[in-house]
Amino acid sequence: MKQILITILAIMAGTLHTYAKAADKVTITVTNPINLARSGEMIETDINTILAKLGNPDNIVVTDADGNEVAWQQTYDGKLIFAAAVPAKGKSIYYAKAGTPAKVEAKVFGRQFPERVDDVAWENDRVAFRCYGPALQANGERAWGYDVWNKRTSRLVVEARYASELDPDMQKAINKLRQAGRGDVADDVYNAISYHVDHGNGMDCYKVGPTLGCGTNALLTDGKINYPRCYKTYEILDRGPLRFTVRLNYGTETVGGQNVVEHRIVSLDAGSQLNRATVWYDGLTQDNPLAVGIVVHNENPNAYILQAEAGYMGYEDLGDPTQYKEKYRATQNRDFGKIYVGTVFPQKGLQMQFQSEQGLPGATGHILATTTLKPQTRYTYYFGSGWSRNPETNFQSLTDWEAYLSRFAQQAKAPLKVTVK
Repeated sequence: MKQILITILAIMAGTLHTYAKAADKVTITVTNPINLARSGEMIETDINTILAKLGNPDNIVVTDADGNEVAWQQTYDGKLIFAAAVPAKGKSIYYAKAGTPAKVEAKVFGRQFPERVDDVAWENDRVAFRCYGPALQANGERAWGYDVWNKRTSRLVVEARYASELDPDMQKAINKLRQAGRGDVADDVYNAISYHVDHGNGMDCYKVGPTLGCGTNALLTDGKINYPRCYKTYEILDRGPLRFTVRLNYGTETVGGQNVVEHRIVSLDAGSQLNRATVWYDGLTQDNPLAVGIVVHNENPNAYILQAEAGYMGYEDLGDPTQYKEKYRATQNRDFGKIYVGTVFPQKGLQMQFQSEQGLPGATGHILATTTLKPQTRYTYYFGSGWSRNPETNFQSLTDWEAYLSRFAQQAKAPLKVTVK
């Protein structure tokens, strides 16, 4: 009997000890190491650490120091993320506690579009992008880099753009008009539904083709680009509401006598102009030059900036003037505005240069940032865009865009520091 009582007391003591360890709330301190105020920047911390401190509740609420609830997301790799605001060289306090968070409207979206030759397209409240898939490559079309879809709304519009462009009833009507010899009317109807026309939320007027487009990576051989073609398989890892993440896997390519398979993980956070890309190559057995490039088009051959020491490069693109039939160009090309594209690199030791290349339709070459990739290592950088016609972001010149890239580079090199107690 005595032994039974001892056992019961031990169990009770252990239970009480467990309850004593569970905190009412967890303090998340975010510290800014640089002399720039930071707002809307996504921070990351291990969510399992927070849950354990709270006694592993079913759900949590995150608030700022004043008790205002903050939207958060759990990522595929076990991170708690939310947008923080931190003064220059200062710190901000946030709290996590057990509870049911308020419903959050998604600020990111993305999926594969098999109805459009396997595009993977994604967006946030500022920008949108796409990359091309196996069905397009099987058709023989050459489009290999990241594409920019300009936005001038904070709404999520990618799904609606595809639905409009590919509407089967409208496509049938267009085909009937062409068959009846009414091509001009068919063109007008197509323009009324096309995402290549700005219907109030933006447009696709950026040209990729067989180039690196908006900041795609590639291995080099003797200084020449090994273009990565289209992705082979994909997996969506995060679906929001604050971060979209996709993994892209590519086919086997022979580079410098090595049979390599490329992999990328690309993520886009709410409120950011730039994606984060992490790339690596299975089968890489020796050090190899790696480039990240932005295509330079004929219409604006010198409008680029190269800042290797600061860790960014950018370009002012004027859109594809051959996108429309000649009869529409005077009207439609005015809507192109200026497309600003750029890349940011947290690492040191980059080289940057313009590299001319023959055979690129409508382009003179690329601006390239090059480094050396070692076997079994991953490389992370950022790529993205802005648009002069988006009133919410206000990029009206290459100088404006460079200021954004410079600031982003400083922040990328000095991440916000997060501690949990």
